[in-house]
Amino acid sequence: MKPVRPRNLPKKTPSKPKSTSKDPVQVFCRLRPMQNDSDQTCMTIISPQSIQVSPPDTSANYRAGSAKDVIFSFKKVFDETVGQKEIFETVGLPLVKSLLDGRNGLLFAYGVTGSGKTYTMNGGPQDGGIMPRCLDVLFNSIAHYQAKKYTFKADRMNGFEIQSDVDALQERQQELMRNLESRPPKTPRKNSDPELFCRTPDTTQLEIPCEDNSFAVFVTYVEIYNNSVYDLLEDVPDDFMRQRQAKILREDALKNMYVHGVTEVEVKSPEEAFEAFYKGQKKKRVANTMLNSESSRSHSVFSIRLVQAPLDYHGENVVQEKGGMLISQLSLVDLAGCERTSRTKNSGQRLREAGNINNSLMSLRSCLEILRENQLTGANKMVPYRDSKLTLLFKSYLDGEGEVSMIVCANPSAEDYDETLQVMKFAEMSQEVQIARPVPVRLDLGFTPGRRKANQVFRTAIRQLEEEGINENIPIDVDIVYSLSSDFPSMDILGPEGGKVLTELKAFLQERMKQRTLLGKDLLLRQEQFRAHLAKVEQENILVKQESYTLQAQVDEERRKMHSFTTKLGSVTHQNSTLQRRCEEQEQRISILQQEKADLEMALSQSAIDRQKVKTKYNAKVQLEKEKKCQELERKLEKRSQMLRNQVRERDEMIRRVKQAVKEDIPPSTTSSTSSIVNVTSKSDGGTTQSSSALLKTPSADSRRMGMALRNPRHRRSRSEEGRGRWLDHCPATPVPLSTVFQPNMKKRKSVTKLTDVKDITKGTERYCLTTQEQDTDGELETRLYKGDVVPTCSGGAQVIFSDVELLKQSSPTGNAAGPVTRKRSAHMSGVDVAERCLTAVEGHGKRPYIAPKP
Repeated sequence: MKPVRPRNLPKKTPSKPKSTSKDPVQVFCRLRPMQNDSDQTCMTIISPQSIQVSPPDTSANYRAGSAKDVIFSFKKVFDETVGQKEIFETVGLPLVKSLLDGRNGLLFAYGVTGSGKTYTMNGGPQDGGIMPRCLDVLFNSIAHYQAKKYTFKADRMNGFEIQSDVDALQERQQELMRNLESRPPKTPRKNSDPELFCRTPDTTQLEIPCEDNSFAVFVTYVEIYNNSVYDLLEDVPDDFMRQRQAKILREDALKNMYVHGVTEVEVKSPEEAFEAFYKGQKKKRVANTMLNSESSRSHSVFSIRLVQAPLDYHGENVVQEKGGMLISQLSLVDLAGCERTSRTKNSGQRLREAGNINNSLMSLRSCLEILRENQLTGANKMVPYRDSKLTLLFKSYLDGEGEVSMIVCANPSAEDYDETLQVMKFAEMSQEVQIARPVPVRLDLGFTPGRRKANQVFRTAIRQLEEEGINENIPIDVDIVYSLSSDFPSMDILGPEGGKVLTELKAFLQERMKQRTLLGKDLLLRQEQFRAHLAKVEQENILVKQESYTLQAQVDEERRKMHSFTTKLGSVTHQNSTLQRRCEEQEQRISILQQEKADLEMALSQSAIDRQKVKTKYNAKVQLEKEKKCQELERKLEKRSQMLRNQVRERDEMIRRVKQAVKEDIPPSTTSSTSSIVNVTSKSDGGTTQSSSALLKTPSADSRRMGMALRNPRHRRSRSEEGRGRWLDHCPATPVPLSTVFQPNMKKRKSVTKLTDVKDITKGTERYCLTTQEQDTDGELETRLYKGDVVPTCSGGAQVIFSDVELLKQSSPTGNAAGPVTRKRSAHMSGVDVAERCLTAVEGHGKRPYIAPKP
């Protein structure tokens, strides 16, 4: 018989009763095995609940002289020989039982980096930690009581909605289509997570509190990195892993903190939950440090949410009443290890991560200390939950209701003494914080308990009858037993008790008539219900047929489109194969061209090397020839210099003989007039050696013997008066005024004191005059005018050929006997004397008479 259906369901969820009892934070301690037997330990277990910490010789307290042993007490202390299963049964199993009862739970794994927190929470393939065993036990307990997938749907506001069977079926079909489209064809699944296939599950099973409820499990996985919350189950491409968007924390309608927009995955088995966990584990930030090769750089939070709702009065479907749901959550937190920079030698990004980790742990410690102070002293200090995202996320546990546990992982090595001592002090202090004990709220809908099992038994009986071949209509919903009465009573009226028999028979018949009337009414009612139901079924059948025709037309259209797409796909596949073949041919051609290019580059490099060798050889040869030429030119120049020196010596000898002849008044060896050509050698600015000539003539010896004055028969005393062309007057900068009778007269002239420009000679100049002033032997001023013609050269320049020299000198007419001779010699000079004086004047004047050709 079916249970009585309640007539009035509650419209609103009853207010949640406040808990008056509180429980302390449960703190457990686990020691990690020593890596080396020779390492020094600083921790000793003195009882199942106490541990003694002794400072080693290398600690800061020992060096400061304040070293002393400290004893810490916990709920329970596990040594290094305790296995994962025993730790789970002590720490994790009560949390799973509370989760099934509808109470929230929170478990922290706290300790120094490298102390075994991650191993305690996750474990290994053959020996799972707390998190895998929690999932195993949870699914072992609710294995036969799970609702169909998508019956419960997250509303993204930390709540859930109950969907109808049709909506849930539609979402399951959509998920199946997405999986078929996203699954690569004929590609085997990669065994990227070997722990899913070789792990040993936990077989522990708990008794659920209510068998008439339907359950669903949702998991979330987030990390708190640099004080920002990131979703590890969010589908983000690998290229954008570093650009993941941080999530924000919000408060729901019941003042519970949650991660807004986090991905909640509904799982139906431990394997699906592990697959989601390993997916997030690959995105979790870990790094290599000096103390740990895989150090967690963030706090990871793996949450298990259990949603349960009662079944209807038939014990088949979930009641579509949101107020009947009960949501409980278990958060497993793997805190990042506290560390000191002096030991880890972190820098850059690792240093920033360590700073944020230590700040968040300090915020957690500050919140617990202020909570303890408020509870012990009755103070009302504000708890700084908002100083860190870690404390803000678990504000609902610390300041509300739930069961909070902490497992402290410690490394007994003496090197970690300073950090371990602080961890132990914080853990012992946390035990004094009281958390309100949660009171689960269950909505009583008035249904009969055991309806799920009764429905299962009934369906099992129906299935067995069908297997036995009984095809009779078996009523499923029976409210009244269709029987008029039991068997007729005894009808023996002839005996002594005949009157009594008649009375009983009369009562029996009356009861039978009432039952007949009741059954008749019920039959009429059922007939009407059947007619109405038949009409409704017929109407639904017509609608279903119409919908079927519509769907069939849609299916035909889809098939036609699919056929068209298949044809196009074949064409595109053929084109793709052609393009692929052409692409391969082009790639082969590219490889051949690249090989040819490499050969050509090698040949060019070899040719360049050969050219460089030839160039070096040629440069060496040119340098050798240049040196030979230079040596040859030097030899020629030396020979030429020697010849010129010989000529100079000969001329000096000739001049000496002439001077001697003049002084002695002896006719020279040569009676004819000799012409002497003196080459004046100078070097132009361009570095080219040129020579300028002064053509001088000496008078014959006969004229000297006759006492005639030496003169140049080719011109008069002053040729400047003739005005033959333009003169270039090269005179001193500060000439001494002349007092002689004859003065030079150059009508067209240009006066310069220095020859600095070639154009002064080459441009419009035909005559050149060099003026010098010096003191004679008598101390008188003597002025000489050296004149010459400007002759253009074949190279575009000009040269000066000195042709005359004038001597201007003042003397007294009343001088001694030597005076006339002196005047005579002053007015007339021999050609050799003119050449000598000209050369001396030019050199003493500091100017070059030769002008280099135009460049």
